[in-house]
Amino acid sequence: MHPLINGFLDGFKRIIDMEEELKRCKGEPDADTLKRAKEMCFADSYIGTLCEMEQAQVKALRERYGIIPAFKMVDTCAAEFDAQTPYYYSTYDGENEAVETDSGKRKVLVLGSGPIRIGQGIEFDYCSVHSVWALKRLGCETIIVNNNPETVSTDFDVADKLYFEPLTAEDVQNIVEQEKPWGAVVQFGGQTAIKLAKALTDMGVRILGTSSDGVDAAEDRERFDEILQKCNIPRAKGRTIFTTQEALDAAHELGYPVLVRPSYVLGGQGMEIAYSDRNIEEFMKIINITVQEHPILVDKYLMGRELEVDGVFDGEDILIPGIMEHVERAGVHSGDSIAVYPPLHLGQKHRDLILQHTRNMAKHLGVIGLINAQYILYQDDIYVIEVNPRSSRTIPYISKVTGVPIIDLATKVMLGAKLKDLEYGTGIYKEANYYAVKAPVFSFEKLTDVDIGLGPEMKSTGEVLGLAETFPQALLKAFKGAGLKAPKAGGRAIVTVKDEDKEEIVEIAKGFVEMGIELFATAGTRQTLLEAGIDCKPVARVSEAHPNIADMIASGTVDLIINTPTHGRRHESDGFKIRRMAVEHSVACVTAIDTARALLTVRSQSRSEELRPIDITEI
Repeated sequence: MHPLINGFLDGFKRIIDMEEELKRCKGEPDADTLKRAKEMCFADSYIGTLCEMEQAQVKALRERYGIIPAFKMVDTCAAEFDAQTPYYYSTYDGENEAVETDSGKRKVLVLGSGPIRIGQGIEFDYCSVHSVWALKRLGCETIIVNNNPETVSTDFDVADKLYFEPLTAEDVQNIVEQEKPWGAVVQFGGQTAIKLAKALTDMGVRILGTSSDGVDAAEDRERFDEILQKCNIPRAKGRTIFTTQEALDAAHELGYPVLVRPSYVLGGQGMEIAYSDRNIEEFMKIINITVQEHPILVDKYLMGRELEVDGVFDGEDILIPGIMEHVERAGVHSGDSIAVYPPLHLGQKHRDLILQHTRNMAKHLGVIGLINAQYILYQDDIYVIEVNPRSSRTIPYISKVTGVPIIDLATKVMLGAKLKDLEYGTGIYKEANYYAVKAPVFSFEKLTDVDIGLGPEMKSTGEVLGLAETFPQALLKAFKGAGLKAPKAGGRAIVTVKDEDKEEIVEIAKGFVEMGIELFATAGTRQTLLEAGIDCKPVARVSEAHPNIADMIASGTVDLIINTPTHGRRHESDGFKIRRMAVEHSVACVTAIDTARALLTVRSQSRSEELRPIDITEI
């Protein structure tokens, strides 16, 4: 075996050997064992689990033995000369190099968002950095805790000090004991940071902005439902469950389809729409692969138009820079949806309701600073989906396109300022005279065996922005930026959609045919199109005899595939194979009926309108 592989496996064996050694302790480990475990980065909580002790007992034992972390300065000068950067990491081996500061300024700990992954990305880094800059302008000493080298917040010159540490309660507590901050900011680091609000409160640290109790009220189903009842705000009916049987009972009571999701998650992790008992059983197995510390939520799924707002609340007044409307209907994660500002299909009545609901929820949750709320316009009423008393991934987008520095305002409010005394006023900010479309960017070609079908769990890895005087032009720019190409006259498109979408696909297919695009369809979809008088050629399914869809995609003669996934996660299905082949052969593939309609809008408009630039100096 290769020496590198041997070394890799030896590292795993050392970890396993330490685990077994700790298990044999069955109580308090001796000083040498505990020190070696900490040097190997075993957390107090895990040591406690292995030794049958409470986490607090492990910490107390460490301190009794004198096993406490030291902070080392990162050598940013490659040993050429002494580094002076206030950039630290912890270790249980060595002398503490963290410099004590006595600037006379109030120390504020800003928690970042941790490693970038799908669902949690650069948008939260934007929020953390802008909050640090605002705090500095307000005369505070800033200390960032984050552990992602890809982000700006981990540049050594952004904050006064940087601790390159995991965002866990234990690691943050070590920093708190070292720095003794005046306060901490958790609402700019997304769900990772806000999860630590209660732990920081238990440490005796002042939470600037929304309290940990307010955070819990937004996440706790029963407490949040009580607030909605007080405010007379409608939401989809739902239940809190823990077991698969409870999930099945809730689904039968609410009626399919239902949305199944864990609480306290970001990016829709583990979230699915269930259409049958089989879906519930399948999804609950996936969710419970990870031990759930909080209950699982089952909600009635409402298929309506999704809307989203970010706002700042100061305890009395609220400022909403703008309302964002999603092109895809509810059920597609907001991070994967195409979002447009200003909204296209929202009347004044609905705008007033959104303003009223967001303000009332912020007040009853005790929000001070940022609030993010997602709604559904369903049967002419506004239903709330969820509320987060923290930053969201749409903050940079709405800040840029409206010109409202929402992070700066939220930071000032957290330190006691009132919105009426700041220059942007209250209520919904005046709408722009141009359109801004945010389109997601995916990396499916690098994520093997991942279904590209859109749903409640986020899959995008980036986004682009299109600005223009009209919605179709802004949409066209966004599609161009995202690399999604619409077929031109003379091109070919394959259409194969689930039964629920067959009625809606007729109008879209007709539009593509009128533009001179040759359509191919599988048997069920083709029958629907032929009955509607739309000419399309047959193509066999992947599971049928050759030549079939797979052969057509591989031949390079297809420009677009419209395929809406059926329910469930079966990788052996025809639809999954079609979507993966589209990725592997770089063929444009849309998996939501609304995205297909948007693509048609772009193609029909781009023939008659010249693509004009917009003067962004006015923003």
